[in-house]
Formats: sequence, C-alpha cells, structure tokens
Amino acid sequence: MTKGTPSFGKRHNKTHTSCRRCGRRSFHIQKKTCAGCGYPSARKRTYNWAEKAIRRKTTGTGRCRHLRNLPRRAKNGFREGTVAKSQKHRA
Repeated sequence: MTKGTPSFGKRHNKTHTSCRRCGRRSFHIQKKTCAGCGYPSARKRTYNWAEKAIRRKTTGTGRCRHLRNLPRRAKNGFREGTVAKSQKHRA
C-alpha cells in the first residue's frame, strides 16, 4: 500500500462536524472542541499571527443587531418606556 492516491480512498470518517457557535465545519467530534472558534471555551479563539482571520471574524463583519442601535440610543440617554409627543397639535 502506497501512501498516495490509493490511501485516499480509505478516508470516509468525519473528524470534524459543524460548530454551533461559529458555524464552520471545525468542531472535532472526539475532542469536543472547535478548531475555528475554540467552543465550548468561553473565550473566542484568536491569534495575532493570523491577522486576516481576525479581520474576517471581528465586530462589524456580521449583522450587528444590537450594536447598530447603540449610537442612537446613547444620543437619547438610553431612555425607555416613553411615548413621543404628537407633531399634529404643536404650534
């Protein structure tokens, strides 16, 4: 048996499956850890030697569902539970 082409036909077991945190196919089934984001560790896996990888994953590359509203809410002092005055009856 050579180590080249014939050996590749024997590879049919998956070592990694999709990760529930980052969505990549990097979650090692036996180790129970993600090679991409480090899940289930509380801290996200990042390294400064991988500058491009940080750029791909950093804040602002996704939808920013919470973060996109913060400047507007901060401008108004994080007020909640109030109703705007009607513009109709103003003089």
